[in-house]
Amino acid sequence: MSKPQAVIIGVGDGLSASLARELMRDYSLTLSARNVDKIAGLAQETDARTVQLDGTDEAAVAKLFDDLPAAPRVVIYNPSARTRGPIAELSAEDIRNAVEVTAIGSFLAGKHAARRMLAADPVAGVRGTILFTGASAGVKGFPQSAPFAMGKFAQRGLAESMARELHPQGIHVAWINIDGAILNPGRTEPQDRPGSMLRPDAIARTYRHLIEQDRSAWSNEVAVRPWVEKF
Repeated sequence: MSKPQAVIIGVGDGLSASLARELMRDYSLTLSARNVDKIAGLAQETDARTVQLDGTDEAAVAKLFDDLPAAPRVVIYNPSARTRGPIAELSAEDIRNAVEVTAIGSFLAGKHAARRMLAADPVAGVRGTILFTGASAGVKGFPQSAPFAMGKFAQRGLAESMARELHPQGIHVAWINIDGAILNPGRTEPQDRPGSMLRPDAIARTYRHLIEQDRSAWSNEVAVRPWVEKF
């Protein structure tokens, strides 16, 4: 029996790579990125198909999902964009880019993932899972970070609306608040704050838990944060 399909949009060498490795045993993976050459090694490791993709291009997103051999069971949207600066100095283009990548891209992925999932027969009442990688900026806006906050707040609202609409139709939708810095390759923790960064493999296991949740107790929002973080 062939493996079910999983799609990860916006793949790099950090959390998304950990997600691919976490899912590779049980899913046939499609990994998308703006530059697929950078993920060639990961694709080989995880036996994944790669697709060059601009997540804000609806025709390209639609084609990604239409080209899948079967409706996806898991779809994860990772991309986001941020520009830092004083509010009096930011441009409309700074805002537009952040909202396009983080929010409009999420909408397009969610739309076309749901379109294919809804056309598929459910398995034990479930058609699939759509997960959005969020951030603490979707809960609280930080100084000089308005573009990022605007994109993440919009993404969070999208995920909640989708959950309320699609959960009764067998599609699990959740937004994950990554409430802290991720210890991605090339980054190091501050010497005076050991354990203060999130491990990408550990975050990936939380995504796995969401994917495997029983539909009688689906979460639509989860926060992951370092154990040393003060609330």
